[in-house]
Amino acid sequence: MPRSSAVRISHFLPSLLLLLAGLAAAYIKDLNVFFTSLFNVLPTLVLLLGGAYCAVYRRQRELFLMVTVYIAYFLLDTQTDYYRDNGKVREDAAVVFHLCCLLLPLLFGVFAAWQERTHLFQDMVARFAVLLAVGSVALGLEQSYPQALLMWLSEIRWPALHGAWMSLIQLSYPVFIASFLLLSWQYWRNPRPLHAAQLVGLVGLFWALPKTFILPFTLNIMCSQVMLMIAAAVAHEAYQMAFRDELTGLPGRRALNERMQRLGRNYVLAMSDVDHFKKFNDTHGHDVGDQVLRLVASKLSKIGGGGRAYRYGGEEFALVFAGKTLEECMPHLEVIRESIATYNIQLRNQDSRPQDDQQGRQKRAGSGATSVSVTVSIGVAERQEQRTPEKVLKSADEALYSAKGAGRNCVVAFGQTRRGAVRMDAAAG
Repeated sequence: MPRSSAVRISHFLPSLLLLLAGLAAAYIKDLNVFFTSLFNVLPTLVLLLGGAYCAVYRRQRELFLMVTVYIAYFLLDTQTDYYRDNGKVREDAAVVFHLCCLLLPLLFGVFAAWQERTHLFQDMVARFAVLLAVGSVALGLEQSYPQALLMWLSEIRWPALHGAWMSLIQLSYPVFIASFLLLSWQYWRNPRPLHAAQLVGLVGLFWALPKTFILPFTLNIMCSQVMLMIAAAVAHEAYQMAFRDELTGLPGRRALNERMQRLGRNYVLAMSDVDHFKKFNDTHGHDVGDQVLRLVASKLSKIGGGGRAYRYGGEEFALVFAGKTLEECMPHLEVIRESIATYNIQLRNQDSRPQDDQQGRQKRAGSGATSVSVTVSIGVAERQEQRTPEKVLKSADEALYSAKGAGRNCVVAFGQTRRGAVRMDAAAG
């Protein structure tokens, strides 16, 4: 998955918007009856719908995250309801609240970092066993030794680190920090919408817990938003799997088909193909071939003139220019063709791969690396009267074959047979 800034922003954006919406709703003072009733049922509704959605996609990690958040919500909501109805807290309010502040970030961090690596049923049993064990121990201690447990939880163990601003027990802060660092490391290693949602959701819980008895419906709103973040991340990843090519990070064939249905009246379509790719693969291996495809995709993704690149299949890529003419697009296609042709790829022996970046730079600068290059051929077609996008794409594909016949490494428009300005070997070295 690409790790560009734009992609990272897209990972966090839905969760951040939900977090901001939750913060705004929590600070609304005068709620009418409709919103009061809605916030009372919202967490349960989100759990049922979001949990069912995760179950359908067999996303057990996300399902148990939702269940963990909901259990904490249920326990604390029982306390806040009693407080609103009677004007005082229950006798066990303090110990229940402190247990939730300690165990919620702990279980949230554990389940968020616990990836599905085994059989689905075994994984579900293991997660349920952890949840049951932690819950049973906590319940047993709370029922048998409430005062001793409360004293242990509320004890200030590190006076030098304790601040007057701390609204939670001191033990909960290192647990929140440890979970946040763990989830940050997980996202850094594997940037995904789900991992971003987990980070933002943990921040939302950290904000909401101290406000539980202060701002009405804060718990209902924020727990609902956190569960929505997780469900939205599952939907986001499902969309990416369906519409985005995993190898190159470009939108895939299905995304192209959708885009072609809403192109408007004027547009240009181009088909691009890596020259002699099968021969290159046979010579250098599929790992290097994948590296070449990622390189070509990276170059094509930077096409100017308002173009958008798509992975069509194999070594073929499609380029879409909405609202453009052929004359406007040709210079940009020539620029991108030349950019790929003049780029040298450094190949290294995988057995002697360097252990760190500094050694890698030294090896790439030395004479031990093999330099290769690839070229692409591009066929391009413009929409004309009464031509469907499918026919225009077929014309671009025919122009691509003309570019191959014209010597490769050139751009040929549909109906033309001229050669490109320069012909280069498909691979050197």
